[in-house]
Amino acid sequence: MNTSTSLLPLLWFLAILALIPLALWLLKRTPLGGASTGGQMRLIAQLPIAPNQRLVTVEVGQGDDRRWLVLGVTGSQINTLHVMPPQPESAGGVGQQSFAQMLGARLRGDQRAP
Repeated sequence: MNTSTSLLPLLWFLAILALIPLALWLLKRTPLGGASTGGQMRLIAQLPIAPNQRLVTVEVGQGDDRRWLVLGVTGSQINTLHVMPPQPESAGGVGQQSFAQMLGARLRGDQRAP
């Protein structure tokens, strides 16, 4: 048996193994692989509550249909806690508390929190 014909299957095997990471890399960067959401959703803020729990604010939709969703996220489920219109990005300015600050004050029992 010729050694070049016996190496041919091994070379094909190595070529396929080399193409797997390349295919995964390309898939991750194409819309087919979910790389592009088309601007339909973006993360606004998140607040860790416990090792397995957090509050997340996401913006969904476009144009006049945009909404902010406040979600309670655990290891096993996601619950919508509140739906509100989008807030200006500068809402955390001077004299205004961020959502995380207000929630922290409420959890500590500070009655001065609005």
